[in-house]
Amino acid sequence: MTRVLQHLVLIGLLWAGAVHATIEAYEFDDKATEERFQSLTAELRCPKCQNNNIADSNSPIASDLRGEVYRLVNDGASDEEVVDFMVTRYGEFVLYRPRVNEMTWVLWYGPFVLLGIGLLVVFLIARSRRRVGSPGVAGSDLAPEERERLEQLLEQDKKQ
Repeated sequence: MTRVLQHLVLIGLLWAGAVHATIEAYEFDDKATEERFQSLTAELRCPKCQNNNIADSNSPIASDLRGEVYRLVNDGASDEEVVDFMVTRYGEFVLYRPRVNEMTWVLWYGPFVLLGIGLLVVFLIARSRRRVGSPGVAGSDLAPEERERLEQLLEQDKKQ
């Protein structure tokens, strides 16, 4: 009897784990609507997880947002309307690709500005070094008699 009871407890635990791991299944009228849903949920960031989109997140808020996207898509809302709905409620943070506006100029153009500044600094440093001359070049700061002496020594060295 205890063996049967052990098996029943084991089956109950396994069944409880399987019930907990259910997957949300959404039914769509056509393939295009399903693809739009998949695309939109992949583009929207989970407000709780911060580094997952709502398609991949297991948080309750992501599940609610997937349901909201499903509702909006089935009601015939355009992609832009769905995204605007989410941005209105959660801010630009929910977008993996934020829109270009005054608030996001630094995000979009900052790397290019920094690259330009870096290239300008490298150019200015290279130009200033060219003007000064390389240190250690023979004859760069010698008096005329020292230069003559150096040339004589070099000529002697060539003859040998």
